Order: sequence, then structure tokens, then C-alpha cells
Amino acid sequence: MTARITAVETYDIRFPTSRELDGSDAMNPDPDYSAAYVILRTDAGDGLEGHGFTFTIGRGNEVQVAAIDALRDHVVGRCVAALCDDPGSLSRDLVGDSQLRWLGPEKGVMHMAIGAVVNAVWDLAAKRQAKPLWRLLADAEPQWLVSQVDFRYIDDALSPAEAHDLLLKGRQGAEGRAEELLRRGYPAYTTSPGWLGYSDEKLTRLARQAVADGFTQIKLKVGADLEDDIRRCRTARAAVGPDIRMAIDANQRWGVTEAIEWTRALAEFDPYWIEEPTSPDDVLGHATIRRGVRPVKVATGEHVQNRIVFKQLLQAGSIDVLQLDSARVGGVNENLAILLLAAQFGIPVCPHAGGVGLCELVQHLSMFDYVALSATTEDRVIEFVDHLHQHFLDPVVIRDGHYTAPTVPGFSATMHQLTLDTYRYPDGLFWTADRATTPHAETEPTA
Repeated sequence: MTARITAVETYDIRFPTSRELDGSDAMNPDPDYSAAYVILRTDAGDGLEGHGFTFTIGRGNEVQVAAIDALRDHVVGRCVAALCDDPGSLSRDLVGDSQLRWLGPEKGVMHMAIGAVVNAVWDLAAKRQAKPLWRLLADAEPQWLVSQVDFRYIDDALSPAEAHDLLLKGRQGAEGRAEELLRRGYPAYTTSPGWLGYSDEKLTRLARQAVADGFTQIKLKVGADLEDDIRRCRTARAAVGPDIRMAIDANQRWGVTEAIEWTRALAEFDPYWIEEPTSPDDVLGHATIRRGVRPVKVATGEHVQNRIVFKQLLQAGSIDVLQLDSARVGGVNENLAILLLAAQFGIPVCPHAGGVGLCELVQHLSMFDYVALSATTEDRVIEFVDHLHQHFLDPVVIRDGHYTAPTVPGFSATMHQLTLDTYRYPDGLFWTADRATTPHAETEPTA
């Protein structure tokens, strides 16, 4: 009997991180880290499931869950083997649905929902091959990887033939790099000291701890108040010394002129990059900022909505660092396109992570890139934030400032059932107890 997908289960998972100001920045002062979570069930009899999610920061997570629910009829009944042999087939069907496209196309809540479902398929495929996802991708034939990429709208910058050549070149020495990855891990940087709501004392303590833990780069949130930013940057630089890279992140707070002026005002503290200095949709604005703040680098990507905008950022010379996100775009297939575009233009990829499970997912993409595409970790680091990893069956492990390469099959996306039962909103164990002990609590968390 042909095994098929029998159910698409969704969960609205929310954590009360706003109460400690974890994740706070100039645009998002009180986030409750949340996940619109999906499980693909099958009748294969092997006990394997596909897990995926997309990330939000509280209110509106139910809208994201509803968007995933709207995809159920596209998935239930599909042949498991065919789906896992060609995840791109589902990606193309979901992105290409003539009515769903009207809600995007290829952007926003619906596109992120597609990403959650597509990522769940890749999780299932990797489990069926008994490989962590980075290894599945690194072992795959270049022609098959090319078949997983949608070149529509980007073939003026990257053709299938050029992508194939990049992947063929990337295979040279891949096994040696895989061994090095398993031995040493992948370089990380940490944002944990730099949340905007933290006191200077907490910033100093966490920055010093980061250096002691082997990190060679930290990041600070900026953009709410210039005098505060000058003080905080001075405090952080004094804590870590002159040799540790210190990035700054405005989370889209500024217009173009303001971004240039503010970054120049912080230049004395030797920031390595300015992240999200303005709207992620403003391709030419980023190019102007890049020219105006050199030698400070410009980085963006966590809110870039699709491969087409990334293509334009690269074509326009707008960024020095590309920051893809594992859950913002349409899943692994689209992130393969974005990694290939970065390789085509010679721009380093330093992914956005943190949140709920983003570290767990994106490590696989960077590790594939190192082993079988770019073949380097020079000027490349994955963001790390020490939040909520305990809720995953295969959490990230950081050793001496490096991500340890996962060896458990899958995409590292599976949450503990107890976490789903506890933090499901609004009727999970935590939220039910919270309402009972906080009479004034509303039906929504505080984010």
C-alpha cells in the first residue's frame, strides 16, 4: 500500500519572553516569541513525522496558524515517497496556486505558511534518509538540487546552468569539509548581550561571558535613542576589547538619511556591520546607505520577503552581508535559491537566528553552504541567541563559539510534546494557569 500524508496538525505556540525583555529592540520592545507549528502525519507505519514552523512574536500568531491550516487540502493524501523524493513539487504547487497567489504573491503570511509546510516535508525527507538535513543536501547530486530551485524571476542573475556549475565546484573537497565541520563546528556570533531592554550592567556581564565562551563577534540593538546607543556601544566595546567584532542592528527603525547619520555617529566604536538600517523592501535605499557608511558593512535579510528581492539587493550592490532566514521565505527550496544567488555574487551569508527554533533550522543551511557550495566560513557566522532551545528534541549545541554539527536525522525542528501541551495558546497548561493567577490578564499575551 502506498503511504500517504494523513493529517496536517497545527499549534499556536507562544512563550512569555516579553516579561524579561528578551528579544527587545527598537521596533519590537516587548516580543513574546511564538511559533506557528505544523506536524505532517503519515500512515507509513515507520513512526516518522514531518515537523515545521514559522516564527512570530505574539499577537497575530493565530493568523499565521490559520494560513497553514488553509494549505491542508494541498498536502493530505499526497504520496509520502514522491513528496520526499521531490519536495520542490509541493513548493511549486503551493506557490503557484492561482487563488493563494492573490494573497501574496510569494510574500507575507501565506508565503511564510508555505515555508513552514515545505520545511516540514524536508524534515520528513531527511528522517526517511536517516540523515541530518545539512548532510542530505550536501550529499545530493547537483542536478537534483537545481531541480528543487524555482528560477522564475531570478534567471537574469542566475541561470540553472550557472547554479549547476556552482554546485559542481562546491563538491570539490566536500567530504574533507564535512569532516572538519563535524570536528570543529560552524562559527557563531551572539546577540544575547545586546537586547535593548537590558541594563548596562547586564550588557557588560553578558558581553564578557560571550568572549569567555569563545565568541569572536557580538551584536547590539540600536535605534531608539542616539545618546543611549552611544553609551551602550561604549560600554560594550569596553567590555569586549578592540579585537572582538561588534555588529549593530537597527531593526528597520530609520529612513535612509537618518540611517547614514546615526551609523556615522556610532562609527567611533568600530561596528562591523549595521543590520536592517531601513525598510527591507528599499533596495536602492540600502545601496545609498552602503555608500554613505563605509567602511561599516551593511547587512540585511531576516525580513526580506523572497528570492526576487534578494536578487535585486545583490544586483544593486546594496549589501555586504546577506542574512537569510529559515522561516521568512518559502522554505528550504527558496533558501537554496538564495544561497546560490549569494554564491553567484560572492557575498557572505550570515543567517538571522534566535527566536523560537530559528537557530535549530538555519544551522543546516549554513552547514550545507560550507560543505557543498561556498566551501568557506571566512567572514561567515550564524547568529546565536540562548533562548528556548530546551524545547526541542535536538537543540543546538554551542562549543567554543561554534555550532556543533547536528547528527540526528531531520531538520532539528521537533518540539517536545510537553512543550506543545504547555505553551499552546490560549488553552495550554501555562496560559491557563497564567490567566488563573493574573485576573487582569487579557486573552492575548503582552507582545
